[in-house]
Amino acid sequence: MIDSQSVMADAVAGSDSRGFDGGKNINRCKQHVVVDTLGLLLGVMVTAADTGDRTAAHVLLGQVADTQHQLELVWSDGGYTGSLVAHCLTVLALVLAIVKGSDDMRGFVVLPKRWIVEGLFAHLMRPRRLARDFERRTASAEAMVYWSMPLLMTSRLARPHPV
Repeated sequence: MIDSQSVMADAVAGSDSRGFDGGKNINRCKQHVVVDTLGLLLGVMVTAADTGDRTAAHVLLGQVADTQHQLELVWSDGGYTGSLVAHCLTVLALVLAIVKGSDDMRGFVVLPKRWIVEGLFAHLMRPRRLARDFERRTASAEAMVYWSMPLLMTSRLARPHPV
């Protein structure tokens, strides 16, 4: 799954990761993530909030496809439609499946398969360091997201399993 989330940018955040998010009317950065079906991170890219999802997905999906050779199918929301679907199929040999809700749905509804990436975003907000972007460089912000993943993996390993 691929998705993005806007995160508040602190005053010390670098200018390359700050942009005006028109939907939220505030300067923010945007975390674009690709996760597997277990919700484990495959790739992350931090950009300014005014960077479009499709633009970032071209780069991020290319990076993930280079490292994850068995990747064949990527689910996404309606923000990734358009020429990105054809680009994924022809250049990256990936099927980009758009998961959409019906037209009569109102408000924020998590669709099937999409809850996995939303769960990762919820996990990323648990460490106080990731609740806001304090990093001066986007590479540092991406490293902090990767740094939080062992916390998620060890908590899943330590979870008691029913007998």
